[in-house]
Amino acid sequence: MRPADTTGFDAVVVGAGPAGSAAAFALAKAGMSVVIVERGPYPGSKNVYGGVVYGRILDQIDPLWWQSVPVQRWVVRRSTMVLTSSQSVSFDVRSQAWGSPPHNGMTVFRSDFDSWLADKAVAQGARLVCSTVATGLLRDPNGRVCGVRTDRPDGDLHAKVVVAADGVNSFLAKSAGLHGDISTSHFTLGVKEVLDMAPEVIESRFGLAAREGLDIEALGATGGIPGGGFLYTNHDSVSVGVVVALDGLAASKRRPEELVASFKAHPSIAPYLRNTTLREYSAHLIPEGGYDSMPDLVADGLLVAGDAAGMTLAAGLWLEGVNFALGAGLAAGRAAVAAIEADDTTARGLGGYRRELEASFVLADHMRLRRAPALVLSDRVQGVYNKVLCDLAEQMFTVDNPAPKPGLARLVRNSMRAHGLKLRHLAKDGIEAARTFR
Repeated sequence: MRPADTTGFDAVVVGAGPAGSAAAFALAKAGMSVVIVERGPYPGSKNVYGGVVYGRILDQIDPLWWQSVPVQRWVVRRSTMVLTSSQSVSFDVRSQAWGSPPHNGMTVFRSDFDSWLADKAVAQGARLVCSTVATGLLRDPNGRVCGVRTDRPDGDLHAKVVVAADGVNSFLAKSAGLHGDISTSHFTLGVKEVLDMAPEVIESRFGLAAREGLDIEALGATGGIPGGGFLYTNHDSVSVGVVVALDGLAASKRRPEELVASFKAHPSIAPYLRNTTLREYSAHLIPEGGYDSMPDLVADGLLVAGDAAGMTLAAGLWLEGVNFALGAGLAAGRAAVAAIEADDTTARGLGGYRRELEASFVLADHMRLRRAPALVLSDRVQGVYNKVLCDLAEQMFTVDNPAPKPGLARLVRNSMRAHGLKLRHLAKDGIEAARTFR
């Protein structure tokens, strides 16, 4: 690592999650002096998420990452499940190609994965300082961000660029005035239990081979509150939980652990979970407002990445965050390097960050799917279509001899009528879905 000059470091990265460590990796690899400030005792100790990481972006950090990453299981099955209180319909995709290099998705524990990723940055020369909280931004006489203040004695860290990767509801982004009005409607609460289960039991119950994993995402699993449920297989445990809209949860006056218990007791989920014991319970805010709720990403001397920038893609078919954080972190690191080398760390000099994000999947996907959060969390998607679909499927496969089989059009009409779904609703939502997922 290049020694810090008398002004301090080239860059300070706040947060040793995926975005922060990726940014530090890119900076250190380019020879910049960089320090990562992490509030937890080690990377990942404070981080919570569902459990699946999509690894393609890791190719830019280590072309053979799958040989060393602390994987729990390689996801070879992905099931999208639609539920009512007593029914379910599933769309199940299985690909054995996903179980071999270069892989697609994997379940990991953040305490393991984040530490592994931070080690990649440290191996390039980054410094990691844990158990340290960034309490504010330092500014030069012109108002440009020039470092961070920490809770350590004499703990001011001066730098040419600060990368704020300090998580959801970012204190640093707020301090810089990059957030506009923040609405609770842009956030969900993820609640997760990790249940012990022997590897051979997992493989038997879920139809998997050794090291193979399953990812289940469920709609209609949250008792009428907008959101969804999930179940992921780990090596010797399963992660099960719900993600619910913050406003809806508050209005329901229900406790999140009740919703998890209800999902676990559903007849399509409960058989998977019999004879398990609780290992861990956790909860975490998730920024799901999408592109339109993101803060400004660049200021003089400052870049914002990952959850701090609201970069969670919540689009119904996809609920992804870590891969977007990794992509944004790498882009932030590269933009900081270019700005430092050009001796221009103003917002204009750091503008390559946003341009790279717009050209990559990080903002391109968010921009294209900017309508998705409102559609996915709408009343009909959350509380009507699941019932119509489950009832339709049940009627289609109910054999009622000696009566003749009804036509499909009649079954659709019956299901729609039973749940108050009008053709105009179907047309309106169909057009909106076509616009959203075009």
